[in-house]
Amino acid sequence: MISIHTVIIVSFFTFLINIAESLAYSMRYSGLKTKQIAISMSFVSSTLLISRLSNMFQSPLFGKMVDVTAKANSTAALLNLETSFRVVIFSGFVGVFLAALLTPTMIKIYDLAINNFLKIGSLPRMFAYTLMSPRKMLKISKCFTLPRLSMLKDISLKNLPKKFLVLNCFVASIYAIGVLASLLAGAYLPDLRATALMLSGIVNGVATIMFTLMVDPTGARITDQAVHGVRPAADVKSVVFYLIFSRMIGLLIISQIILMPSVSYIMAIAKLI
Repeated sequence: MISIHTVIIVSFFTFLINIAESLAYSMRYSGLKTKQIAISMSFVSSTLLISRLSNMFQSPLFGKMVDVTAKANSTAALLNLETSFRVVIFSGFVGVFLAALLTPTMIKIYDLAINNFLKIGSLPRMFAYTLMSPRKMLKISKCFTLPRLSMLKDISLKNLPKKFLVLNCFVASIYAIGVLASLLAGAYLPDLRATALMLSGIVNGVATIMFTLMVDPTGARITDQAVHGVRPAADVKSVVFYLIFSRMIGLLIISQIILMPSVSYIMAIAKLI
């Protein structure tokens, strides 16, 4: 059976991935406040390094979980793998939820980071200077802000396109289960395990197309309109809030619902090839 320690470690990395990717949304609002959109978008890539490194460390552990299941070759082992994957998906939801609570704090920290980068001009030097300066560290600690209901007073769906938020919900849920569904399909079809794993793209590909063509450009358009005064800044704040909220719904509900249908879909394609 799969070790509980393995599940905890993989869940922790999934937690980190989702908290990093969710906090990156708040970069839009920081870019708007500081009028430094290009720098804020480059900071998104830096933030997502956490996500990429976590993914690199957890990938071999996912493979080990499937190998252990295939070796056991039993219905109980397959059910245990499915349950473990559902726990991993839920840990992603916890990461997004914590990111939502930390968003007010992170917006202030990102504001500081962007302004410091403008003065220093180098991310490594900026981090080194900040870590070695007690005054800077104290300033960062003062950025901590507890979420309050009053912070939601400017949040509104009225001026936002609803479709792109719904699509973001589905994109988040599909990304969450794409690789997991292919791994689980490989465990059900040990003779076609490599084929099933390579088919994760047919699930994630749908999410990539939706995100690239419909979700990301819409969010960027709203941000640029706010920068140029066509929209109120509150619209960008609303975008950040609802992107995180829709991601939470995607991971908590939709991804759990579509996991096994996606597994069946990948198994059918693997057999057909």
